[in-house]
Amino acid sequence: MAVVIDTVAAAPAPRHPEKAHRPETPALRKPAWIRVKAPGSPGYAETRRIVRENGLHTVCEEAGCPNIGECWEKKHATFMIMGDVCTRACAFCNVKTGLPGALDQAEPGHVAAAVAKLGLAHVVVTSVDRDDLDDGGAEHFARTIRAIRTRNAATTIEVLTPDFLRKEGAITTVVDARPDVFNHNLETVPSKYLTVRPGARYFHSLRLLQQVKERDPSMFTKSGIMVGLGEERNEVLQVMDDLRAAQVDFLTIGQYLQPTRRHHPVVRFVTPDEFAAYATIAYAKGFLMVSSSPLTRSSHHAGEDFARLRAAREAKRGR
Repeated sequence: MAVVIDTVAAAPAPRHPEKAHRPETPALRKPAWIRVKAPGSPGYAETRRIVRENGLHTVCEEAGCPNIGECWEKKHATFMIMGDVCTRACAFCNVKTGLPGALDQAEPGHVAAAVAKLGLAHVVVTSVDRDDLDDGGAEHFARTIRAIRTRNAATTIEVLTPDFLRKEGAITTVVDARPDVFNHNLETVPSKYLTVRPGARYFHSLRLLQQVKERDPSMFTKSGIMVGLGEERNEVLQVMDDLRAAQVDFLTIGQYLQPTRRHHPVVRFVTPDEFAAYATIAYAKGFLMVSSSPLTRSSHHAGEDFARLRAAREAKRGR
């Protein structure tokens, strides 16, 4: 019997196979206010070591977050559960697209252990989209929340979930696990969904946030959008109104940055003054907390922002 051994290593699968044949678009030069310091501090290295030792993924790395150096220096990492392969192919996102593997049943415990090692007072847990799972991964979220609570009783927990499109009961499963903050990002204005977020539905995402409040009125809700994708100012203001109608407490607005030249292009860089104006308007519309700046991301300064969010609610109740 002859045994044939293939000694030629298979080429790695492309990170974004659905974008492989798209034409490259020119990249706009980043303005001075977008520049960030390259990571490399001792705190950054220690955070990276803990993440690796526990076999975890972070959205900080997978999505190419510009704030990774600042956050990891402070040992703040946003854990991305259920693997590093997403079943969606959003035009803005740098997370890998493809068919994910089976869930790691030990992952909730590994996340809880990493939270303890990092000494986090506030942790953010997000995930890839898992359209392949019957519940979209809702029970895995719930198990992770419970594992963190068991090992880190004083740590407050924020989840940034996918939309659980066509996953009946998923929202209830996550809300009933009692995270302190339930975040789901709208990402962009409705007119851009077809080109920016084609696998999602704007009004479904709005309804998800509304359902969280219906299930638990005391739970903080949060949502964010990117700007610079070609949206109009009046469209951003309408998103604010829609979110307030769903009783969302916290709004984040940040500049879209193009991961590669085959992703959606940056149409323009929104100025810091425009971001400040958006914040002023959002507060006037009734949001308890607003973070609006070029480098704002969902989990950037999440712990400090949660403390301010809680204080704003108490102040409002005391009036």
